Amino acid sequence: MTDPDYLSEVVRFDLPRLGEVRGLRGVHLQCHIGTDTISLARLGARMTGLDFSPVAIDQARALAERCGTPAQFVVSDVYAAADVLGPGAFDLVFTGIGALCWIPDIRRWAGVVADLLAPGGRLFLREGHPMLWALADPDGSGTLRVEHPYFEQVQPTRWEEGGTYVSTDVEFRHNVSYEWNHGLGEVVSALLERGLQITGLVEHDSIPWDGLPGMMAPIGGGELRLIDRPERLPASYTLQATKPL
Repeated sequence: MTDPDYLSEVVRFDLPRLGEVRGLRGVHLQCHIGTDTISLARLGARMTGLDFSPVAIDQARALAERCGTPAQFVVSDVYAAADVLGPGAFDLVFTGIGALCWIPDIRRWAGVVADLLAPGGRLFLREGHPMLWALADPDGSGTLRVEHPYFEQVQPTRWEEGGTYVSTDVEFRHNVSYEWNHGLGEVVSALLERGLQITGLVEHDSIPWDGLPGMMAPIGGGELRLIDRPERLPASYTLQATKPL
């Protein structure tokens, strides 16, 4: 990211929908190491990245410094974001792909978004589609089944897998994770219940990772989709909502 014009593939994918962000006060929830945060800052937004991991935030700060891109990074649980950063402090709340699966309660999350936004501010969200999260190929035969919950459940889905989505030779010792799915209607309804107005919802047949190994192929721009009849599966979606004036 030393090229000052470089943008992360996640942000670049949604540029036609993102619109002008120059001068906006933006917060990136669950920012991880801040690549999307820095990309939005390069587009002119005054960005703050927030994540619960001090290690990730340290890396984000170091990356921003190396890139020479001004961005602020804060350690906080996402549910406490409005308390830490202040209510109504932002014109843009951004959430990148692969974030909502760590949220147990989507309605509580929607409340945080509404609290963070100033009147007239907007949410910009791209996420893996809940239909994708519900699928599995349990026996490795290449036949997909609806294997996991589509709707939010009190109890999470437990995974025990080595490694991570980042290419590395490091051997991980802690390989158990817990995730929650949230149906598309649940996400939309949670935002509506908090008074936000949905202004855009686009479903895509691609995602920026190999979500179904052996069944997906790259299509450029860091995106992959089903090899066989990709029109069958909504793999991700982009949602926008605004807070009324």
